[in-house]
Amino acid sequence: MEQTLGDAKKETLENSAPPKGSNSPNRAQIINVTYIIVALDITWMFVQIAVTPYLAKKLDFDTLWFGYLQTTVGVIQLLGGPICGRFGDVFGARAALSLSCVASIVFFLLLAIADTPAMLFMHKLPVFFMHVLPGSQMVLADLTEPENRANALSKIGICFGVGMIAGSTIGGNLNTMFGETITAYVGAFGCSFTLLLVLMFIPKSTKPQSPSTSINRENGQRNRSIFSLAEITRLLKFPGITRIFLIKIISGLPSVIFQVMFSIIGMNFFKLEPAQSGYLMAFFGIAQMVIQGFVIGRVTSRYSDGSLLLFSIGVCASVGLAQAAMQNVFHFCLIVFPMVFSLCLFNVITDSMLTNSVPSSDTGTLMGLCASSQSLLRTIAPTIGGFLYENYGVPYFAANTGMGAVLRPEPGAVGTMLLLAPADGGTFGPSETLM
Repeated sequence: MEQTLGDAKKETLENSAPPKGSNSPNRAQIINVTYIIVALDITWMFVQIAVTPYLAKKLDFDTLWFGYLQTTVGVIQLLGGPICGRFGDVFGARAALSLSCVASIVFFLLLAIADTPAMLFMHKLPVFFMHVLPGSQMVLADLTEPENRANALSKIGICFGVGMIAGSTIGGNLNTMFGETITAYVGAFGCSFTLLLVLMFIPKSTKPQSPSTSINRENGQRNRSIFSLAEITRLLKFPGITRIFLIKIISGLPSVIFQVMFSIIGMNFFKLEPAQSGYLMAFFGIAQMVIQGFVIGRVTSRYSDGSLLLFSIGVCASVGLAQAAMQNVFHFCLIVFPMVFSLCLFNVITDSMLTNSVPSSDTGTLMGLCASSQSLLRTIAPTIGGFLYENYGVPYFAANTGMGAVLRPEPGAVGTMLLLAPADGGTFGPSETLM
């Protein structure tokens, strides 16, 4: 069984690449276009972020109802992530990314005509299918060797930084000069261009083309329904998957709490003006591009995933404790780089561990589950963060999130040591990736 699983992974990489001499784009070109697609998708996302708060204010949304709007998005993404990931596994990368791009176009068109509170809520419904990032992660996981996967996934951070800076700039300027409606139509046009790239360069499937192994025959006999809960939860039975998910969710909660509360902290604690907040966000984007472009790839090629996972949690804990002592925005800028480094490293390593632990035929569903876990954290984090901030203030709030990470290396270490132990389920166990 172990040999069969290993052969299946090798066959996936061989069969997923277009044949030599064909008119189809080669694997390297597909990967590069995938990065462009991610950067464009993040750009349009930040264009939308520049529109929604001002439109909500025009429609007399107060802070409470705007919070309801954001929670609605989190819940919809939580439900849609695994299903869209499963859709990619069943129907292929091109179909999954095309569906996400079409949903994004509908999203912006509904935003452009939203003139009532009900329409503003309704325009969020296409978010259920808007999962370009997990779909792109699936493509990268399918087209890269396990030993190079963490480096490939880390480069998505560069795309995120580019999209953050470009989207914030484009969206802010368009909204100021032409208003929310024109900005939303520009976003719809941009998503149409992204769809064109998907149709032109992304192959129909990045999965094995022929079920020549026993694993692929088994996959062909399984239920192909995208709404099959059994097929989605089946992945949690693979060796180490549940343990990595627990580490990802529990250890990632403190950082997500700080991220969702950062706008409030910047406005009330640092007393930042809107323009200053924009500069700080640009600084975040630059830090992320530098770290994921020039640092993460180097460390992932030198050290084991288990060691880097524990190191990232330790750095995150230290950053949380440093946040408790900060008094001004300069102090915060000093810890931005270690904070971004720990967050990027943690996400890249856990995603790499997870994709190396399942067959390539299931990477889409797995990336969808990862996206849902982040949506779950973003759904519950505002409540926890708001309680800590309102009752204890920034120093105690930061100390709690920092100590939350400090207390997590122990279960994280236990989980990682369990991952290092020989897995019973064959070569897809995370233990194989740490050797």
